[in-house]
Amino acid sequence: MRILVVEDDTLLADGIVEALRIESYAVDLAREGVSAENLMYINTYDLVILDWTIPPPTGIELLRSWRVEENTTPVLMLTGRAEVDDCVTALDSGADDYLNKPFSLSELFARVRSLLRRRGKPLQVALKADDLELDRVHRLVSVAGKPVETSPKEFAMLEYLITRQDEIITRTELIEHVWDEAFDSMSNPVDVVIYRLRKKIDGNRLPLLHTKKGVGYVLASQRA
Repeated sequence: MRILVVEDDTLLADGIVEALRIESYAVDLAREGVSAENLMYINTYDLVILDWTIPPPTGIELLRSWRVEENTTPVLMLTGRAEVDDCVTALDSGADDYLNKPFSLSELFARVRSLLRRRGKPLQVALKADDLELDRVHRLVSVAGKPVETSPKEFAMLEYLITRQDEIITRTELIEHVWDEAFDSMSNPVDVVIYRLRKKIDGNRLPLLHTKKGVGYVLASQRA
C-alpha cells in the first residue's frame, strides 16, 4: 500500500512517515501544496493523509480540486480546527475522514485501516495462498502454521503479491505499490526482496513464488 502524507509540520510529518513505514506502508511526503499536486499527478496512491493548513494550495483547496478532477483516492484530513463546522466543510469538500490534532498513532493507524477497507473491494484482514497465511492487522506471516519473520518491505511486497495471486505482477507495479520516492533503481531492491521472500516462504518446499523471465513475478495460489 502506498500513502501520500501532506504535512508542513516537520516533526509531525517525519513522525507519521516513520511510523507508517514501520507498519510496512510505502510513504511519500510533501510539505506544501505544489509538491503534493505534483506527486498526485505522477503517482497512484491508495490513501492520502492531508493537512488542512499547508502552504498554498492549502489542503482543502487540493482536496476540492482532486474531487473536481474525479480523483477518488481516499483522503484523511488532519487539522487543528476543532469546530463542528470545520469538520462539515472538510467532509463536504470530499474528505473521507477527519482527524483532529493532537492524535495518537494508534488512532491514526485505525483510521488508515478503516479507509483502506472502504475502497471498491473490501480489505481482507487474513489472506491465504496454500499453506502461506498473512495477517494484515497484526503484520504476521506464517507458513504451514509456523511464524515467518519479515522486514517491512518483505511484508509489503508479500501483501501486494498475495492480493493478486495467480496474476503476473511486473517489477514496475511492485515498485509503484511497495516503494516510495526513495526507490534506488541502481541497487535492484525488487530482486533482493524477492530472493529473501523465496527463501522464507518456499525454502525446500514446492514453490509458491515464481519468476516469469522478462515479465515479472507470480505468487501462486497452490504450490507447484
